Amino acid sequence: MKYQVGDDIVVLHSNEEGKVIEIINDKMVMIEVRGVKFPAYMDQIDFPYFMRFSKKKIEEEKKPVKKYVDQVPKEKPQPNKIKTSEGVWLSLIPKFTLDEFNDEVVDLLKIYIVNKSAQGFHFTYEQSFLGELNFELKNDVVAFHDFYLHDISFASLNDSPSFFMEFSLMTPAKNKAEYFETTLKLKPKQIFQRIEEMKEKNEPTISYKLFDEYPDKIIEDKHELTGLAKKEYSIYEANKIRQNLEPARSVVDLHMEKLSDNWKHMSNFEILTMQLREFEKWFGLAIAHHLPSLVVIHGVGSGKLRDEIHDILKTKKEVRYFINQYDPRYGYGATEIFLQ
Repeated sequence: MKYQVGDDIVVLHSNEEGKVIEIINDKMVMIEVRGVKFPAYMDQIDFPYFMRFSKKKIEEEKKPVKKYVDQVPKEKPQPNKIKTSEGVWLSLIPKFTLDEFNDEVVDLLKIYIVNKSAQGFHFTYEQSFLGELNFELKNDVVAFHDFYLHDISFASLNDSPSFFMEFSLMTPAKNKAEYFETTLKLKPKQIFQRIEEMKEKNEPTISYKLFDEYPDKIIEDKHELTGLAKKEYSIYEANKIRQNLEPARSVVDLHMEKLSDNWKHMSNFEILTMQLREFEKWFGLAIAHHLPSLVVIHGVGSGKLRDEIHDILKTKKEVRYFINQYDPRYGYGATEIFLQ
């Protein structure tokens, strides 16, 4: 191995010096340059002394030649170096090892929050396997920096890892939300495919975008009552809420051909995500409109969509009970939900 942890290195394309902090595999290392950690291929770095000794010796300085103003070349204008905001990402960096057949295999995945925005965030991070909490952390990630979270073994990907993250601004703003939360669920097959694509395209990481921009605060209209105004109480006009809501449905069909015309090019993960969002929307409207029940058509298939919906229903206090039994209209492909 050419490099070892702690070696001083120089990045060839920028001439910046740093250190090797981790060996990822026989082609890549993790380096740190001016406090920023990132992966690099070994042919993109070199030892500083190689570069110093490879440079030609500078010739003895010649006597300065007198120059006149009209002989001085005009300096070319340089473009501004502006960092562009690209949102916040969750990145997985595979660490490769060689097996007994000398084949390259993934040993573990290193998990990072990558902040490509001009805002710093407080965050809460929770990672679970099969619904059971495996790792949690609260910390901060500053603007245009990465934050290393932890490692997960490659074998544990078969336990359907999920990632929950809650963000809030390090510098609060009046027009921005108090917090933003998101959940990412990964399927083993999808990660395996992404790793193969990453190797084919010679990319260093697998990344999932969490959000583009931190959301604005949702402003709600409030109306004060005269008798309570002096006591600084305020109320909402509850009797007008349902007037502005979309009408509810008692039967919701989640088959993709009903939801999108361009679903055939989507991945299974994207399809499932869209179906669950549609379910949450109509479930919320059924609650708001006080429907006594709701029928959700999820189909039979592999049962993944049905299981995800049932897991969600088990957490909803508005649900009295739900059943998935044979129905002459839908067979076993629908669940009937009875609401409080």
